[in-house]
Amino acid sequence: MTAGHVPLPPRDVHVSVAASSANLGPGFDAVGLALDLRDEVRVGCRPAADPAAPRTSVTVTGMGSQDVPTDERHLVARWVRGGLAGLGAGADLVDLHLDCTNVVPHGRGLGSSAAAVVQGLAAAWALVHGDAEEAGGLSRCEWLVATSSAAEGHGDNAAASVLGGAVLAWSDGTTYRATRLDVAPDLPVVTCVPEEVLMTEVARSLLPATVPHADAAFTGARTGLLVQALRGRAELLLPATEDRIHQQQRAGAMPRSHALMTRLRAEGVAACVSGAGPSVLCLGAPREQVASLAGDGWLVRGHAVGGPAVSSVLGTTSG
Repeated sequence: MTAGHVPLPPRDVHVSVAASSANLGPGFDAVGLALDLRDEVRVGCRPAADPAAPRTSVTVTGMGSQDVPTDERHLVARWVRGGLAGLGAGADLVDLHLDCTNVVPHGRGLGSSAAAVVQGLAAAWALVHGDAEEAGGLSRCEWLVATSSAAEGHGDNAAASVLGGAVLAWSDGTTYRATRLDVAPDLPVVTCVPEEVLMTEVARSLLPATVPHADAAFTGARTGLLVQALRGRAELLLPATEDRIHQQQRAGAMPRSHALMTRLRAEGVAACVSGAGPSVLCLGAPREQVASLAGDGWLVRGHAVGGPAVSSVLGTTSG
């Protein structure tokens, strides 16, 4: 066994993690909202049959089943091993099998990659610490937020998937943190998901290195207003979801999404691009109204606000 590593018992765990919508207009890289679409994974961990060559196998049902790798390159699997290593466990001493059930669309701005990272890390925690919410002075939620947000490079999606509800995420330069925001329990949440895909790295490449001071001040004020609007001030939702620093700048990469957002907002619907797009998020309007305005070519779905990441130990064996 590698020096300093904690031996892992053979163990099976189950993890369920919510999709998320980031930014909500002005809260770029800072505000996220969990949605009631959940990806699940069952992870089996056993001592490596060959410690020199630990094995990883993955089965996938649902979204991405025809496209994602089914070995150690799989994103959830990479973060199971990364999480084990970060927790001081022998990531290189175990064989892993993952059985993934995916419902979160890929490449649509609904936080599928953040959910995958959180799944892997939450599974690693459960493999090492079981169902404990704290171990060795380390909080499960704080560790999941900090580690998954660092992996993503920003905390809006990841923190929402960890904590559930709406979140405000930030970093002090070395550590990522997040706190939950109050959300009105009856807030209507609707997504409009197109067929087309837009990779996050492409969308982010379109952002300017700097923004005018006036635009930053405008967007900062709207972010503060958004916190109040989410708490139940429905009359504030439309102005609270205005933005000047990222949506117009990326419109050329998702013209249909930008056109739909503009059309919805002209009709009084608080619409914004979901994360990096191309899905559109609507707050405060019923699904029927949004669907009527969207027309054909969109999967329009109503949502409840999603809950936190859940992990549980299915069983631990002696051999």
